[in-house]
Amino acid sequence: MEYLSHSEEETEALGARLAGALHGGSVVAYEGGLGMGKTAFTRGLARGLGCPGRVTSPTFTIVNEYEGRLPLFHFDVYRLENSDALLDIGWDDYLDRGGVCAVEWSETIADALPADTVFVRIRRCEGHDTWREITIEGADGL
Repeated sequence: MEYLSHSEEETEALGARLAGALHGGSVVAYEGGLGMGKTAFTRGLARGLGCPGRVTSPTFTIVNEYEGRLPLFHFDVYRLENSDALLDIGWDDYLDRGGVCAVEWSETIADALPADTVFVRIRRCEGHDTWREITIEGADGL
């Protein structure tokens, strides 16, 4: 499915909408450059999962955890060299905990993603600094 977001708020709303189609064990893999709105999308995802509080990028911590109707594990794997480094920090344990894993910079660890991963690709629209083309693949019920 393809969507056009005109603002950060619309990007967050789309994340909240996707949350309704997810279940425990879902993995959401983001693809998109710096400043494209991956963390904004995750804020919406967190809201849709009932996670209160402030959602921030886990750039330096690698993963942030949020409690909600389903736990949200928000990864930023930009600084990891490969999927082996992800496995070293307990990726399999996170998958087994029954929450939703949202992964920024997922291209780095593509071989560790499960077959039923939901892919969210975010790109800037030419000529519009705040508009984003958002493609979601692998999510039923949106």
